[in-house]
Amino acid sequence: MSGKNRKKPNIVISQLDHDRLMGLAEDAPERVAAVADELIVELERAKIVAVGKVPAHVIQMGSSVEFKTQDGQQRRVTLVYPGEADIAEGKISIMTPIGAALIGLAPGQSIAFAARDGKMQELSVVQVSKPGEALPPVEADGNVEVVDFAARKQASDAASDDEGPGPSAA
Repeated sequence: MSGKNRKKPNIVISQLDHDRLMGLAEDAPERVAAVADELIVELERAKIVAVGKVPAHVIQMGSSVEFKTQDGQQRRVTLVYPGEADIAEGKISIMTPIGAALIGLAPGQSIAFAARDGKMQELSVVQVSKPGEALPPVEADGNVEVVDFAARKQASDAASDDEGPGPSAA
């Protein structure tokens, strides 16, 4: 994956995300000015569509994304606003170099971006799930853990029943 002299891929973003992110980037503090500038560049080149018209496979705010780095590492993250970011939970801010690079991309697309240290990096999108539909977690060995959410919910519901009734209005 060589990012030199490569044209950036086409990206798609909803009008709502565009407007919110443009405001966020324009009001960004000085410490993230470089990322804010990159985000503005991405937003200005994006194809803007009506809310609800962004294809499900395109990264938007709240999407869960699996991508591969230029050194072959695979990561899974959820793209969030700065106040929701939590690296331990895999939630990365749109106001990071990777976050700004990911917005609007689809599986199979690659993009080069400047990391915080100034070095050029490249990533390729492998899989995207629309907001609210989390992808299964990636294990340390790179394999995907398959989670049976229905069984997990049943177990959770059963555990709740064992705790007895909640507070009652008397």
